Amino acid sequence: MVINETDIKVRYQETDQMGVVYHANYLVWFEIGRTHLIEQLGFNYADMERDGIVSPVVDINAQYKKPLTYGETASVKTYISSYDGFRIIYGYEVYTESGDLAVTGSSSHVCVKKQNFKPISIRKHYPNWHHAYLKAIGEANGVRD
Repeated sequence: MVINETDIKVRYQETDQMGVVYHANYLVWFEIGRTHLIEQLGFNYADMERDGIVSPVVDINAQYKKPLTYGETASVKTYISSYDGFRIIYGYEVYTESGDLAVTGSSSHVCVKKQNFKPISIRKHYPNWHHAYLKAIGEANGVRD
């Protein structure tokens, strides 16, 4: 399984009145990790968007375990937890500087035509991405070419 690890320095404006990272910022960090994972696999969203395809979030969740505070460096680990040729589910783990698990989460995505939001098959329209995703998860979920 391919896992991307991205470090993020907690900025003051990302903290709330209690001095900890405001919960919504973790969703931004998930997106940063997801983008870096896709780049690590050799692709980028900009190319897909030039083709008139976007990949909206259809479901997202986060479980908060331990707070992060201003000045700390968070480590965001991102991986593909499930892929079926159509829907991608990314998994996330955010760690504190000391290595404690702070947040876990996942986001589900599909690819759609930007003009009408009609879903497309990644397997059919982006075979290189399809093969890279299968390789990244080690074909562990049984999807085959």
